[in-house]
Amino acid sequence: MHATTRRTALGLLGGIGLARQSRAQTSAARPMTLLVPFAPGGASDIAARAFSTQLAERRGQPVVVENRPGANGQLAARMLARAAPDGTTLMVGSIGVFALNAVLYRNSGYDPLTDFAPVTLAVTTPNVLVVNPNVAPVGNLAELVAWMKARPGRVFHATSGIGSSPHLTMELFSQRTGAEATHVPSRGGATAVMDQLAGTVQISFQGLGSIIGPVREGQLRALMVTAGERSPLLPEVPTAAEAGLPDFEVSSWQAVMAPAAMPAPLREQLAAEITAILRQPATAATLAQGGYTVAGGTPEEYGAFQRAEIERWRRVAQAAKIELD
Repeated sequence: MHATTRRTALGLLGGIGLARQSRAQTSAARPMTLLVPFAPGGASDIAARAFSTQLAERRGQPVVVENRPGANGQLAARMLARAAPDGTTLMVGSIGVFALNAVLYRNSGYDPLTDFAPVTLAVTTPNVLVVNPNVAPVGNLAELVAWMKARPGRVFHATSGIGSSPHLTMELFSQRTGAEATHVPSRGGATAVMDQLAGTVQISFQGLGSIIGPVREGQLRALMVTAGERSPLLPEVPTAAEAGLPDFEVSSWQAVMAPAAMPAPLREQLAAEITAILRQPATAATLAQGGYTVAGGTPEEYGAFQRAEIERWRRVAQAAKIELD
């Protein structure tokens, strides 16, 4: 090849390489949005902010947590389904958004198994069965079941809303024990706890983090925690199995999902980075103080978990004849 021609060709190749490098750098520097389908301060928001800052540092890419509440998480879910699968949009959402909506709604506007692709399970938290001892004078699970069965139609339980994890946990409890309570949905978990403290309702399942204070102060009595082992935050409270209800491990959880077409290698990379951040001792300890247990893991592991959860709660909802418009 003539020297001039060779230099020209090399120059063109170099230019192409620089252009590709420039595009890659531009793409990497584009902000990543972590959609959160609920207001700031909730469990999904806490999970997202637990890793967002360090994820930005690791990737050299701005990471912005964007709260998009509405329609029980369906608004943000539809946004994720329409997002480009290039790693610039993820969503940190709850068991409700990624499992229960598909079970409960006739038409939620999205399918969590086909419109999204799994990244990782972020955190889990067990539910705790609590009673107000002033209106439900029982000291253990066996006493509660007998007390409930002796009062048909006169026992009420509060939850954060219809179709929430505490709601379905109580339905599962009733199916397993034969002890029933009338559902009183509230406008959020905090309101449900306040209703129980006021004695408006006698019993409820609540997320661990929301009832630590009232239990420690003696305002509520915890009868069991729906986990495989006792919580360090309430070490005196037995597990469901210890209380006499085996195979009753239930958790509310927060996970990270991507648009359906995001390539597997990119999702695997993101899962590894997020898992590494969440499993750092300082991060895990901070989350544990709020009742959260760090999970993490691969997209495949979370995908299998999600499918199992959907099937489990579909059976519970069908048995309870719960269906939402």
